[in-house]
This record gives sequence, structure tokens and C-alpha cells, in this order.
Amino acid sequence: MRKIEHLGIAVKDLKKSKELFEKLLGKKAYKEESVESEGVSTSFFKVGETKIELLQANNSESAISKFIDKRSEGVHHIAFEVDDIYKEIKRLKEEGFEVLNEEPKRGADHKLVVFLHPRSTNGVLVELCQDENPLSK
Repeated sequence: MRKIEHLGIAVKDLKKSKELFEKLLGKKAYKEESVESEGVSTSFFKVGETKIELLQANNSESAISKFIDKRSEGVHHIAFEVDDIYKEIKRLKEEGFEVLNEEPKRGADHKLVVFLHPRSTNGVLVELCQDENPLSK
């Protein structure tokens, strides 16, 4: 694992939350994006080398919608940047971690992503992410 890539925060109202974080961080979001496959709209802030991703559900079937129904707004996941997502999936499965999606899928911010089930990570949803085109760095 290279670094913490971002912290994902589930929010009910992306517009209001974006305004709140703009005031808190003293800067504007640098990117907004809709991820249809996950049923979410996102807004990103950069804080040093780490990003904050605000996530709003676009439908009631979204994982974010279900999370907010159970736990309310708040930290949803922590994402770690990896060099080789396939190698990390294999390694972590061998270590006994439960992978939620066996194959990486496209996520926000031009990333390939895979999630580890919270029951295998002390209750924390962990995301592994890799640039879709790692040679572009």
C-alpha cells in the first residue's frame, strides 16, 4: 500500500455538504462526478496528498443510501492507493480478508477499485484503488 488515497464520507445533501467542507477547508472542491455503477454523485477536495470524497446516493439501492439509513451521515470508507490491485487482492485473500468484489471495477476519479468487507477489517470498509492507467503518473 502506497498511501491513504482518500476518505469517503457519506452525505445526505451533496450541495450543502460541499458548501460546509468548502468553509471548513477554505477551498473549493476540485472535482464533481457521478458514478452510475455505484448510484452516487461525488465531490472531491484535496488536503495535502490525501483527498476527501463526499458521496451522495442517487437512488435508494445505492450502498450510500443503505449506509445512511443504518448509520446516518459520516465516514463511509478509507481508501488506500496500491500499485497493483490484482496482486493486492490475491495477497489480502491469502491473508484471510473478505473481498467484496473479486474483479476491480471502475470508480470515481479514474480509479480501479475493490472493497474489503468490514467484518474482516475491524468494522471499517476498506477500498483499494489504482489509477486506471498507472503509466500516466
